Amino acid sequence: EVELVESGGDSVQAGGSLRLSCAVTGLSDGAYCMAWFRQAPGKEREGVAAIDSDGSTNYADSVQGRFTISRDSNKSVYLRMNSLKPEDTGMYYCAAEGTPKMVAADFGYWGQGTQVTVSS
Repeated sequence: EVELVESGGDSVQAGGSLRLSCAVTGLSDGAYCMAWFRQAPGKEREGVAAIDSDGSTNYADSVQGRFTISRDSNKSVYLRMNSLKPEDTGMYYCAAEGTPKMVAADFGYWGQGTQVTVSS
């Protein structure tokens, strides 16, 4: 059974930082793309950052230069978020087995999400 478990969400003030983690179990190897998505209340889920099996990355324009996605040999994936803004508020989801284009429908596995709240 494949399982993705996110952690690290919190409430912070604007300008602060957070590091999200996603632990993956049940996938046989690391040859797949992983990504972080977020969804704010009343809005569609949007791709934030993706990392492919070769380490190449892709970021949404709104987070470029502030967020960094990474992964380790234990199949975990991380999202370092700096200079947080109120518009970064939302539920953040980890996803596996998709494409770097960050189309939600392409991803086969999802976590339950971790809440990030940024206050001004």
